[in-house]
Amino acid sequence: MDNSLPPADELVLVDRELARLDARRSQLLARRAWLLRVLHAPAAPGAVPAAAPWPRPPVADSTPRSAQNVLLTLGGTLLTIAAVAFTLVSWGSMGIGGRAAVLFAVTSAALAAPVALLRRSLVSTAEAVAALGLALMVLDAYALHRVALTGTDGLGYAAVAAAVLAGAWTAYGSVLPRLRTPLPVAVAAGQLPLPLGVLAGGGGPAAFAWAALVTAAADGAVLLWARPSSVRLTAAVGAVLLGGWALLTGDWLSLTAPWSGVPLLLAGAVVALAVALRVPALAVAASVVAGLATVSALGGVLRSAVPQDWTVPGYVLCGLALAAVWRLQAGSPAPADGSPVPGGVRLPAGVRLGLAGAGAGVVGTGLLWALPPVAAGLLGPLARTTEVWSGEHAEPVLAAYPATAVLVLAVAAGVLAALPLLWARCGALALLWALLTALPVSLGLPYAATLALQLLTGAAALTYAVRPGPLTRGLRPAETPQGPEAAAERPTTPPSEAAAPPAGTWPAGVPARPRPSAHGAEPGAVLAWIAYAAGLASAVSAVALALDVRAATFTALGVLLALLTGVAVLGAGPRRVVAACGAVLTATGLVWATTAAADVEAHWTALALLLVPAGTAAVGAKARPVALPVEVTGAVVALPAFGLAASRPAFLALALALGGVIAAATALRPERRAFASWTAAVLFLAATWVRLAAWEVTTPEAYTLPVTVPALVVGFLRRRRDPAVSSWTAYGPGLAATLLPSLFAAWTDPEWPRPLALGAAALVVTLLGARFRLQALLVLGGSVLALDGLHELAPYVVQVVGALPRWLPPALAGLLLLAVGATYEQRLRDARRLRDRVARMR
Repeated sequence: MDNSLPPADELVLVDRELARLDARRSQLLARRAWLLRVLHAPAAPGAVPAAAPWPRPPVADSTPRSAQNVLLTLGGTLLTIAAVAFTLVSWGSMGIGGRAAVLFAVTSAALAAPVALLRRSLVSTAEAVAALGLALMVLDAYALHRVALTGTDGLGYAAVAAAVLAGAWTAYGSVLPRLRTPLPVAVAAGQLPLPLGVLAGGGGPAAFAWAALVTAAADGAVLLWARPSSVRLTAAVGAVLLGGWALLTGDWLSLTAPWSGVPLLLAGAVVALAVALRVPALAVAASVVAGLATVSALGGVLRSAVPQDWTVPGYVLCGLALAAVWRLQAGSPAPADGSPVPGGVRLPAGVRLGLAGAGAGVVGTGLLWALPPVAAGLLGPLARTTEVWSGEHAEPVLAAYPATAVLVLAVAAGVLAALPLLWARCGALALLWALLTALPVSLGLPYAATLALQLLTGAAALTYAVRPGPLTRGLRPAETPQGPEAAAERPTTPPSEAAAPPAGTWPAGVPARPRPSAHGAEPGAVLAWIAYAAGLASAVSAVALALDVRAATFTALGVLLALLTGVAVLGAGPRRVVAACGAVLTATGLVWATTAAADVEAHWTALALLLVPAGTAAVGAKARPVALPVEVTGAVVALPAFGLAASRPAFLALALALGGVIAAATALRPERRAFASWTAAVLFLAATWVRLAAWEVTTPEAYTLPVTVPALVVGFLRRRRDPAVSSWTAYGPGLAATLLPSLFAAWTDPEWPRPLALGAAALVVTLLGARFRLQALLVLGGSVLALDGLHELAPYVVQVVGALPRWLPPALAGLLLLAVGATYEQRLRDARRLRDRVARMR
């Protein structure tokens, strides 16, 4: 058949048309049904059938069945309350015969009435009456104890009564299977006999836990073989509550009396595992419970046989052994000839997942226990309690922590390194770094050894970040299911798509190779980032620790500078950029340490720090990939240099001028010319202002006008030669050289001539900018004029505001906001129009 469209596109069109036809058919059928009701309904006299809209079913506040259930529930509740009141209050006014007759008659009637009601299909009414009968049976048991069996033990009688009631309700529910209440209530009552019987017999916590576990096992049997969902749900809740109590008691006994808790825990594990094997929906959860109970039992035995410091490692080993269950193949049907299944033990995937998850959870808990030495080794040097270069060392934070914590880290790292999965290798790398970080704290190494180990750890991690090593070998993206059941579950692939293996699998016989992760990164890149972060953390901690001793500080900073420089040269991508910026900061630390060791004053330190931005400017001209981040980092270092020189104005002016020289040298590069030239102009201008202030000059115009006039002439000539040059480039520096210092002087001048002259000059500059459409003149002149006028008007504005009533300024502000809000769109258009006009200027 010749198709005009590809088969896939044509199939989509056919499906869409069929869906449209189905929807139209449903509409027509609904319309037909409504028309039939209209035609066959009795019409009122004189009524004329009119065209009616499509039928809409009436919306009721509640359905009849829900309203009926509410009424029946209320009725049954009221009858139960009346029965309780009769039993507790009016019981004593009747004789023994009357009491027995009343109880027997009422209970029998309540239990027999549902039979007749069910025959008339009054199911809800029968349910309510049956619930009343069940409640009356409880009252009968209570009344029997109060009258005829007052000498019996209350707990023992309650246990026997619960057993009898559970059996009676089970029989009653089996006889009347249409009733939904008796069987779940029977299961709920069945939770009480054994625990209450143990309490009545004076049993201890272990005996009570055994009773709870046996009851939970019975609940598991009900869960497996009962059909009604309400019965299964009740049994599941009882099994969780009583089984959980039994296992918690077993955990407590495993810590206090291991040989008493081990049988209880193992029995609970067997029950949970049986449920996991029989109920696939609960396989994972039940297997987790079974695994945790097994580890708690075996770990408790080991705990009693080893020293206290080895308790957690014992539990971790048990958890690792349990997690190894994941390597067992998933369950599959046995061969028809009865021969053994090849491949060893086979378990369902849900059971394997639950058991392995339980083991992994135990191992994870052990790793959390082993983390305090890691945190102490990493963050301890940052919480400094001694003076810098004092030669004194802080006391260890975790002096009494078990040294076996590093053993837990080592074992977990080795196990994860053996798994050919990316997440496992990442965890192994992180745990290996944690092991090296915690080793000095756990073993109590001396200061020199601790510092050396931290530096070696940082160096190894940063080196690995540049060239990821053995951990990337043999990686595969995910574990590939094997066996017949995996082949049955594997989706069928069309022949056209058979060339590419499905996600998460790899063809048999083909060696696995690294694959991109979920985020698109290669496995080596992920491992490199983890090593990189770990190396930086160790390096920072080592530098903080090295501040105790002067020589150690220079050694740590020198090693770190060499490492970061190597990563910046040999690395790639963002790691290279971060390393380059870190090298700049490390060089800054070396300069600062050198000046501190030489005991020079702060202003000399400021001049020394300017060597860093000078070096970054030189490096930026050669190292293109990291030029911008390095230069920005160097510029940031210049800010504290200016701050250190602020106490000496002469040195501050010198520092600003040197910064201007560095910026001017950077402006020689075409890609930095725009920003660096303005930065140099600002720094030179600031240096000039500071120098003038240091000389106590009160007339800066005498020094700035000789600079402004030639600068404006040069700008004018350049614009004549090249009209495309911006007014900011041509006239901005020259105007700013005079207007800004004069504005600063005018704001501190109490006399009027200087502000008047400055305002007149700014007005002329503003008018020239508006006339010739020059943006720099308009903006600079207008800004200076506005600020100068504000300075002159400020005292009068303050006087006027002080003379007004206090309520008037807020009222005027409110009116202004209302007016602006009412004409917001117009004001916004005006602002945009003004912005566009200014932007069109040169």
